[in-house]
Amino acid sequence: MDPDAVAKAFVGHYYQTFDSNRAALVGLYQDTSMLTFEGEKFQGTAAIAGKLGSLPFQHCEHQIVTVDCQPSGPQGGMLVFVSGSIRTGPEEHPIKFSQVCTPRPASIRFLAAPPSRSRSPRRSQA
Repeated sequence: MDPDAVAKAFVGHYYQTFDSNRAALVGLYQDTSMLTFEGEKFQGTAAIAGKLGSLPFQHCEHQIVTVDCQPSGPQGGMLVFVSGSIRTGPEEHPIKFSQVCTPRPASIRFLAAPPSRSRSPRRSQA
């Protein structure tokens, strides 16, 4: 199995799901997963689902620019770096983002554990 092809398929699925049905992403995490979002840490499926559900936008569109991957660990895991832009509304300017995740095989599916996400530039809250 080509790690780059697996990483690109995982990233495609993750962001398509993020853009269309964010709540369904919880199935990609497990209780030991951790999401780091702009310096805040959320561990476990309930905390991650809560954070994803609390994001201040209902709809978004990711444009992926790069997907870099390398094998990680003896169990077939991988380290994946993603960069691109996200638009949170039709009138919004795209915001650059990057994400690092370590998907690993578990049974038949991949689990994301632990991702780290950062947006740039940071938008101030009014």
